[in-house]
Amino acid sequence: MNKYLSIYLLLLVLSWGLPQPVLAQSKLYATAAGQTSFFSETPAENISAVNKKTQALLNTTTGELAIRITMRDFDFPNKLMQEHFNENYVESDKYPTATFRGKVNQTIDYSQNGTYPVSATGQFTVHDVSQNRTLQGQLTIKDNTLTLSSDFDVALTDHKIDVPKIVFMKIAQVIQVKARYQLTPYTRP
Repeated sequence: MNKYLSIYLLLLVLSWGLPQPVLAQSKLYATAAGQTSFFSETPAENISAVNKKTQALLNTTTGELAIRITMRDFDFPNKLMQEHFNENYVESDKYPTATFRGKVNQTIDYSQNGTYPVSATGQFTVHDVSQNRTLQGQLTIKDNTLTLSSDFDVALTDHKIDVPKIVFMKIAQVIQVKARYQLTPYTRP
């Protein structure tokens, strides 16, 4: 799916239920090249991966935020780890995406350059299991570019991701996630 179609679909999700005057006045910021990475540390083995194709859309009028991560876009330093991740753990063919759909909790003046602590509350879905989450992060505004960053943990059991006993010591039960998204004003293609 091309990046413009994906962002347009995120836009549709964010606009559901909005009155037309609000939608017309909304200021949207988006990226199709956000970076989401994770790290798993155990005594037996460290596992890391990065996805540089995360899609994010922020409506600065309503504070609504939508993030879409295609699981197969995670790149691992070891291709066997990547294969196991997609086939055995997150089951990417069956559950191809992880999403967050929520709202920024703070009122921000997006016209003012600066760095602000922020949080967003919403539904975080991985492996087709949704959890209510409030994610803490930072928003940097610089010359009409927004940079969202957040570090948070994901417990595998919260999303019913099973780890076979044979490799239980090689995979951490809580994964450290880092999200870095640079958003620019969205213009319809």
